[in-house]
Order: sequence, then structure tokens, then C-alpha cells
Amino acid sequence: MSIYKRPYLQPYKGKSTRHTCPTCKTKYAFTLYLNGNTGQPIHPTVGICNREIKCGYHYTPRQYFDEHPECKNTQSKTQISNNHSQQTSAPSGANPLNEFAHPGGTPHLETTNPGSPHTESSLSGFSQCRSPHPGFPKPKHHPVLFPPNYPQINPVEFDLIPNYLVEKSVSCNSHFVCFLQQHFSEEQINEAINQYSLGATKNNEVIFWQIDINGKVRTGKIMQYNPETGRRIKNISGAINWVHNKLKKTDPTFADFKLTQCYFGEHLLRLHPCKPVAIVEAEKTAIIASMLFGNYIWLAAGNLNGITAEKSTVLRDRNIVLFPDAGCFEKWNKKKEEIRNEIFCQINISYLVETHATPQQSHDGYDIADYILDQLSKFAVEYSKTPQAINSTSESASSSAAEDPNHHNKKPQLVKTSVPTPQPQTTNDPAPQKTAPFSPTLQQMIDLNSSLLTLIYEFQLVECQ
Repeated sequence: MSIYKRPYLQPYKGKSTRHTCPTCKTKYAFTLYLNGNTGQPIHPTVGICNREIKCGYHYTPRQYFDEHPECKNTQSKTQISNNHSQQTSAPSGANPLNEFAHPGGTPHLETTNPGSPHTESSLSGFSQCRSPHPGFPKPKHHPVLFPPNYPQINPVEFDLIPNYLVEKSVSCNSHFVCFLQQHFSEEQINEAINQYSLGATKNNEVIFWQIDINGKVRTGKIMQYNPETGRRIKNISGAINWVHNKLKKTDPTFADFKLTQCYFGEHLLRLHPCKPVAIVEAEKTAIIASMLFGNYIWLAAGNLNGITAEKSTVLRDRNIVLFPDAGCFEKWNKKKEEIRNEIFCQINISYLVETHATPQQSHDGYDIADYILDQLSKFAVEYSKTPQAINSTSESASSSAAEDPNHHNKKPQLVKTSVPTPQPQTTNDPAPQKTAPFSPTLQQMIDLNSSLLTLIYEFQLVECQ
């Protein structure tokens, strides 16, 4: 008698495992359901579109077999036949993956020897930060990693990426960092690179390393960005890739890599045990928010469905705030309840982006990083038009030129506070009230753009005097 195995979604192993959606016709966006016993697709229409917000197509195996009961009987017969043939044809002890097997059994990929012959080919795609962008000094990068004897939390069986690959790749030489230079200081960017161990490839792609709470490297997400707009490039081949997939092509010991993902930035939880946690969808958003609001640990789920109770076990006893993208509030609100039921923690969800996004912005995936950059850009433009800014520039231009050539570009700054336990505006908390007066200049900015006040209170910003 055969053992029934439930259908499952096809694991990602490159573009060939993602197909064209039957509804929206988007290429490489459709994931098929596979037969649990045979590993074959159930039907070309049975699957889920990855564009959950913009398309939402999801045709489950249960729905398909309810509508086609004759196919269910056929599937069962096929499963029994395949199981019988495998049992009778496969010799005892035979392993179809022996050609990729490590001599001592399944390799522990974290301990790959850096001096082995395959090292150079494996690292051919990673930059060593030898030629950073002109005008941007090479920072002294010290990526956050943990020693081998560091205490472990929740050990789970999965394969790892060697730590030396992270150290070798850490770099400012990516188009993503080039975009950040337009909005943030060199000090802020260097701190973000060091905290999150941002890497770069020779093609100027950024590598978002997934380092877990134990300091172990799960994988790295490789993405290409437009250096001017900061938008992810989606319309060219290979715009998104993974480090473990690249290593599979150059190193046979990675052929059977077993991946279990974690939150981007998860390693910071061990370094800052008392800080509250903010979770966003995109890695880019976590980086931008971390450079302004250091009173949070900013984690990224990686995608809309990347926030789960299983991954969130590392957040036990934490104070957590979710910042979903526009149009995703309801889905993440359900995730919030799932996490709350499984894990002892204080978890809330912010409706800041949801209430400020237009319908078009919701369609385009507007998030907290977009909101922050928009508000700061408006603040800069409106301040430049105020009488105080004009008078200040005209009166001090001659005296300040020799001391500071950029003095005329300076404006009131909002900096991150050292408040240990911020109280963000969430569905469970009323909007905080103003407790201290602002300077006349900043108050005028708030009068011109009321959203600035929301931004100040949401992250408990203080004005530099």
C-alpha cells in the first residue's frame, strides 16, 4: 500500500521552475503544485501567481480534483505504479545523487575549505571592493559575524554558506549604494553596510545576506537596482538571483543545498537584545529605515509571504511593529495574529503607509521607505522656499564660504533618538500628542506639510538645535 504525500509548491531552482501565469500572463511568476508522490506537476493551471496583490490567482489541488474527480483516480494509480517500480528497480543502498555526494556523506557547507581548488571559480561573481564609485572613499568594512563557539538558538538542520564569502563580498561598489549616496551621508551608509554586511558583485548588484540569530549565513539575495531611481530592475534576465544558486553552478558540493531562509537582519537581534523590532517587506526598505531610525532593529521578510510564525520564533519576548506595504495591511494583520498565537511577544501593526498611499501607490507597492523619502524631499524643497532659509543664505554666504563651502545647503535636521522603547502609531495605540514646541522654521514646514508631523511622531524624532 502506497503512502499518500500531500501536494506541494515547486521549490525555486532557477527561472525554469517559474512559469507564465494563466491569468495575468506574466512570465516567471507562476509556481506549480507538484504531486507529492511523483514530483510531477498536477496540471499547468494548478498553482499560485507570485503577484499576489496585482493578480491573486491561486488554483489549489483540492479545487482541481473536486472539479475533475476522474483525474484524482488517475493520479492515485500513477502514484502506486511509480512507487512499485521504484521499489523493484532501485538496487539496495543505491543513491541517485551519489555523483554529487561528499566523500564523507552530506557535506557541511559552512566548513568548505577556502583554499580548495574550487574557491576561485565559486567566488568569480563577487566584488572585493577594489574600485568603489568615484568620490566615495572606501570604508573600513567590518561585517557582523559571530565566532565559531558562539551559543546557538533553535538549531535546525539546513546547509550554510561559508562566512568567508560574506567577508569577501562586503562592498560599497553596488548600484544600490550609489542610489543611497543621493540621500544619506557617507557615515550613515558605511554604518548600514557594516551592520547588514551588504555585499556587491562585479556587475554592481547588491547582495543582501541572510545571517541568522546564531551568526550563520543561510544564503544571499542578489539584486540589481537603478542607481538613479533606486528601483529594482525587473525586466532583464538575471535581475534577481541567490548566492546558493550561483555556487551550485560552480561547486559540486553545493549541488544538494538545503535552504531554510531567515529574516534579513536577524543577526542584529543577538547584538541588541533590548531594542524593539520593526519588520518590513523589502531589504531595501530595512536599510533605508535603519539609517534614520536607529531605535529599532529593522528586519525584512523578503516578500509578502516572507513573514511567518516559524521564522518569528527568534522574536520571542520582543516588542514588534509590522510596517506592511500599501495594499498588504489586511494580509499582514492576519500574520500578526498568527505570530501572536504562536509566540509570546508584544506585536502591533502600523497603518501609516496604508492611510497615506494613493490607489496608484498601493498598486505600485508603496512602502515606508518611499513615504520617508517623499516626506524628506518635500521638507527640503519647502524649506528652501522659506524666508528664513533665503535670509540665512544671503546674510552668511560670504562669511561661511571659507569655513564651509556647503553651508548654504544646510537645513534643520531630524535625527534618530535614543529612546529605548518607542511607541509607534499602530492599530492598538492612539496618535501621540504634541508635547514640546518646535522651532519657528520647523513649525512652518509642518504647517505646509502636515504629513511631516506624522513622520516625526511615528518615529519619535527630535529637532537638532
